[in-house]
Amino acid sequence: MLGYLKQKSYFKVDEKKRIAPYQTMLAYLGGSGIQTVIDNPITAYRQLVQQFAKDINGNSVDPKLARQEVKSVFKNHPLRASLSGLTPRLVGVGFKRIPKFGFLLGYSHLVDDNGKIGLSAATAASILSAPFINPIRMIEKQQRAYFKQTGVEKPIKEIIKESAQKNFKPLFRGTIPLMGHSLASATTGLVGQPQLESYIRKEVGAHTSLGTFATGLIASAIVSPIYVVMTNPLSRLEVIMQTNSIKGSSISLTGAVNELIRDSKAFGLRGVFRGQGIGISKAILSLTMFHQGRIFCTEQFVEYNAVGTA
Repeated sequence: MLGYLKQKSYFKVDEKKRIAPYQTMLAYLGGSGIQTVIDNPITAYRQLVQQFAKDINGNSVDPKLARQEVKSVFKNHPLRASLSGLTPRLVGVGFKRIPKFGFLLGYSHLVDDNGKIGLSAATAASILSAPFINPIRMIEKQQRAYFKQTGVEKPIKEIIKESAQKNFKPLFRGTIPLMGHSLASATTGLVGQPQLESYIRKEVGAHTSLGTFATGLIASAIVSPIYVVMTNPLSRLEVIMQTNSIKGSSISLTGAVNELIRDSKAFGLRGVFRGQGIGISKAILSLTMFHQGRIFCTEQFVEYNAVGTA
């Protein structure tokens, strides 16, 4: 993959696509940045809903009560709560998305000349990019981990310092469920949504005046519930493993699964799928904003290249 990035063709405009591979990467990063800023309040809300599954004494809390506590946090600290975790997420646009999109687009280019994103590329990207992505997700969740008690984010420097005392091993907690989460995200969001949008634009657009944004929104609305059902339990496992105190002992994957099972026994499917509703809303918004941002950036590059060759 790295050898491909060093090739001159990576920076050469493709005559058919009218865009260079490096510009496609930048378009993906641009779409990701737009998505990150817009969906951060919902992301924070969903994590806290899942995190508040237990009280400060470690006892399971009814999902309804957990949601009430989260609403109270946002009511008391609306700006802080909405912006919590945004800094590492924006930094993650580079640290997380460059490896993920790099593997995704690079693999697609190597195995498929038409440049379409397929399942094999999504699988490779999900596995290979996980070690790069996980530390950012860990820091993001740790920033919000004690919001309930303190009302403020935990400083990034403090999180890094605590991790350094354990040779940075805590930053890789939750990597295994992340791989599954990332695979589901790539197959539904990066593979399924564009293909579905293309079909909707062809079938619905021919009989209506719906534009790219509307067809993208419809495609995201169809794909998002599938994505959330697939990833919600995995997201819960990540939250359980990544919001535990860095100073304390880590929670293993088996321990997180057992905690999820206990939650399901106490509250049924409501316990397993905490944050499901807000997760679907987030997914629809995130997917739509990402692809619209990506499309906008791609079009700007295509226009720029056209002017340069005129």
